[in-house]
Amino acid sequence: MASLPKVDIDKPKFDQSTYWGRAKHFFLLTNPLNLFASSSDLERAREIVEKYRAGKSVPECKSIEDVWRAKYLYDSAFHPETGEKQLIIGRMSAQMPMNTFITAGMMTFYKTTRAVVFWQWFNQTFNATVNYTNRSGKTPISNTQLLTSYCLATSGALGTALTLNSAVKNMNPLVGRLVPLVAVAAANCINLPCMRMQELRNGIVLLDEKNNEVGISKKAAFVGISSVVISRIAMAIPGMTLTPVLINHLDKNGFLKKFPHMNAPIQTIFCGIILIFSTPMGCAFFSQRAAIKVDSLESEARESIKKNRPDLDTVWYNKGL
Repeated sequence: MASLPKVDIDKPKFDQSTYWGRAKHFFLLTNPLNLFASSSDLERAREIVEKYRAGKSVPECKSIEDVWRAKYLYDSAFHPETGEKQLIIGRMSAQMPMNTFITAGMMTFYKTTRAVVFWQWFNQTFNATVNYTNRSGKTPISNTQLLTSYCLATSGALGTALTLNSAVKNMNPLVGRLVPLVAVAAANCINLPCMRMQELRNGIVLLDEKNNEVGISKKAAFVGISSVVISRIAMAIPGMTLTPVLINHLDKNGFLKKFPHMNAPIQTIFCGIILIFSTPMGCAFFSQRAAIKVDSLESEARESIKKNRPDLDTVWYNKGL
């Protein structure tokens, strides 16, 4: 058997300098079919990745594409730093099915206070699980930080949803159907900065083109977290705007009055179809390995880099997901 070509599988398969390259990468990473992989499938993928990294023979793979399939399956289930198997509902491949269920629930049952409280609580509980599952292995999220973020995001989402529901109850029904989107956006603006408060306080690691550490920057942390907030909201916008428009149309033409039991199934199916695409395409808005000009950093970081590495005009950092 011919030896497999040597590639760096710890970098994404596709060109990350283009939007479509990043989108292709996240389509594979967030593929919900990865959830159906058995424990033995995941262990086999781990073995392939570890052997290939070590330069050993991988008889299970006939081509480099087999290695890439194993790598993306591995990445979908194991923590990138600790190597531990992640909670299944916290994996990126669970984003589409879980958010389909949650989004449809928030938009179907948005009129009563009890329903708003339940669905916003459920959504933030899921978000807390995702944030905990994907926490950094080097700078773990403390229980206090996790609880604080959870409480602030939940209360922010509830306050926004209940206030807006009261304000729009006499307006066009379509306006009321859009309230959950505003609540989700508000929660993301609270949850992520709280969850990554240590980065905002202490800064994020800056790297050169060869991944050597060259400094720490609070501004890079702020830019990175802001990018993730935008991506998270962008993932939610298509499903939480197009679905209300569809349901409002079906309501006006009498379809839902004739078949009221179809309301929830239609919203769920429609949201699911949209989220298959909006989840990876939202993740792809910004490069995972983000660049920032040295001159645009805060003075302390800028002066340190120019003193030690005067040749650098651009540095990179991991913005997170």
